[in-house]
Amino acid sequence: MQINTEGLVLMEKSVGESDRLVTVLTRDEGVIRAFAQQAKRLQNRKLSSTQLLSYSRLSVYKGRDKYIINDAWPIESFFDLRLDMERLSLAQYFCELAVVLAPEEAEAGDFLRLMLNSLHFLAKGLRPGLQLKAVVEMRMLALAGYMPDLVCCRDCGCYEADTMFFLPRSGGIVCGDCFSPVPQQEEPAIPLPRGVMTALRHTIYADFDKLFSFRLSDDGLRLLADASEQYLLSTVQRRFATLDFYHQMTRP
Repeated sequence: MQINTEGLVLMEKSVGESDRLVTVLTRDEGVIRAFAQQAKRLQNRKLSSTQLLSYSRLSVYKGRDKYIINDAWPIESFFDLRLDMERLSLAQYFCELAVVLAPEEAEAGDFLRLMLNSLHFLAKGLRPGLQLKAVVEMRMLALAGYMPDLVCCRDCGCYEADTMFFLPRSGGIVCGDCFSPVPQQEEPAIPLPRGVMTALRHTIYADFDKLFSFRLSDDGLRLLADASEQYLLSTVQRRFATLDFYHQMTRP
C-alpha cells in the first residue's frame, strides 16, 4: 500500500554504504521505522530529506512487515539547531521522547505539531530552552494519556494558593494548608509558587495556539523544568540518554 504523508525524522542509522534506516514521526501513521534506499548518495534528494530533524513530504510503501521510503521532498531541515550543541542536544531529547510516547501506526498530528513548533522556537531562539523542555515533556505526556490532575488541591479542593506542592509520582497537587511532609522516598513534593503553578497548568490545559505564550523568570523556569522532568521520569520509569547528555551540556 502506498502512503503519502509528512514526517519528522527522529532517528537515523546507516545501513550498508548507501542506505538508511530512519525512525519518523508521521502525521498519518504515527511513529514508523522505514528503509530509505540510496539515501546517502549525494545526487539523491533523500540525502537531506531523511537526515535527523528533517521534516519532509514522504512517499512510503507500507508492506506486511516493513516500510520503504520511495521518495522524499524536504520541507524544513532546522539547520540552525546544528550550529549550537546545547540546542541540538535538547532537540535530540525531544526526538527520543517522541519515539517513546507517540503512537505507532496511528494518527499523530498533535504530536507532530508539538514537535515542529517546539523545534522552530528552539532553532530561532524565540523561547528559552527550559520553557520548551517543560512544555514538550508535559504536553507530550498529556497527549499520550498521562495527564496529571492539576485542577485543585487533592485534599480540600483549593484552586490557588501562594505555594502549591506538586507530587510528581502521583501527578497531583496539595495546597500549603493540607501539605504534611512525608519521607522523600514515599512521595517527593515540589513547592511551586503561584506563577510557576500557573505555568505548569498552562502546559497541559492551554489551547495549542497559546501553548508557548507565557513568561517566567529564570528561577521560575528552572522550577518548572524540574517539576516536569520529575513527573516524566516518575511516569515512564526509564532514563533518557539524550536527557543525560543535555544536562552535561548545560551543567555550570
